[in-house]
Amino acid sequence: MKKSTRTLSGVALLGVSALLLSGCSSTAASDSNILKLWHFESETSAMGIAWDQAIKTFEDETGATVEFEAKSFEQIRSTASQVLNSNEAPDILEYNKGNATAGLLASQGLLSNLDDAVAKYSWDDALAPSLQTTARYDENGIMGSGPFYGVPNYGEFVEVYYNKDMFAASGLAVPTTVAELETVMQAFTDQGITPLAESAAEYPLGQLWYQLALTKADRSFIDDYQLYTGDVDWSGPELSYATDTIKAWTDAGYISQDATGFKAEDAGTAFINGTYPIFYSGSWWHNRFTTEVTGFEWGTFLFPEAEFAPGSAGNMWVVPEKAANKELAYQFIDITMRPEIQALIGNNGGIPVAANAADITDPKSQELIGNFNTLTDQDGIAFYPDWPTATFYDELNAGLQELINGTKSSSDVLEQLGGQYQSGVDDIVG
Repeated sequence: MKKSTRTLSGVALLGVSALLLSGCSSTAASDSNILKLWHFESETSAMGIAWDQAIKTFEDETGATVEFEAKSFEQIRSTASQVLNSNEAPDILEYNKGNATAGLLASQGLLSNLDDAVAKYSWDDALAPSLQTTARYDENGIMGSGPFYGVPNYGEFVEVYYNKDMFAASGLAVPTTVAELETVMQAFTDQGITPLAESAAEYPLGQLWYQLALTKADRSFIDDYQLYTGDVDWSGPELSYATDTIKAWTDAGYISQDATGFKAEDAGTAFINGTYPIFYSGSWWHNRFTTEVTGFEWGTFLFPEAEFAPGSAGNMWVVPEKAANKELAYQFIDITMRPEIQALIGNNGGIPVAANAADITDPKSQELIGNFNTLTDQDGIAFYPDWPTATFYDELNAGLQELINGTKSSSDVLEQLGGQYQSGVDDIVG
């Protein structure tokens, strides 16, 4: 569900039409000693820091030169099909995972099958089964089976952030059950404090809704919902509990009706400012809180009584089918999977997939990675609620807005969301 807010941090993308009409191949495409690389991470992000070092290591070890161009997330997303089907394709790029993105390109024959490289470098040994799901796609571009078309080297997930100072001032401990969580939220409500920083105009309310469903779910439900392996019962215990609980928490004052107009940035900055004691959202906020929260101590914990949580492997390295230097691309990917590069991700607020635990020295990073490892060790990564269809993110947000502002009942929202979900799935699988 994460929506990228990254901005262009380097060389701007030339207009696609200009690229395609120029009739000129890039120098890199004809030079076997140049690796043409694109990614959209900022220079100060965990991945940007780690991959900058990986570039230096690659050049030192191979003698090749990396021709790096920084692109924005949106530039790559909106132009990938055209550029990767041209002679201007890079040798390697970071690309978004999921059926509508990497899966679509794989089904169109635009990405290289990486099975041989995965076997050669044993990258699969570093990836938990749930992290491999978004790296593999079948002939229809549906994730979870088929060849590897990408290699992720970091992860992401959703957890609970909490204001330690506000908890301590109220004599409250980290909850270990949903009942205890509700007791904590009621204690804040009794003081006139809305406990949950929320946004319904964007994530994270949809993530919380899905997390509540996951407290009642098993892997079979997740596979049905995400991978279309079976029908999803929208009146069943998982989704009914989630929807009813969001409504009950709103009625109790744990969630403000004002959240209908809040965006993710509003919720996150309100937590940073100390307005709300609890924020349930993604690991991508972690480094920002580390650098921007100055007025209080904060910590994290996994959602109580939940074996599963929203999350996935991160975005992936993919190699275009038309890449000129695939072997160099594979060597670069392998360097990014090394412990020393993984440690850079981990010590700068990211979540490495193959780091040595002893190499992670920052206490908050240790806590973050420890929570992620707990989930992957129990096969607890459950992806995101909007992933099944291209339109469900907006549809889910709209439905939850109607739920918390009281214009639709829980049953009506479930019926509406169920119909929208099924219509989108039918368009994909027929």
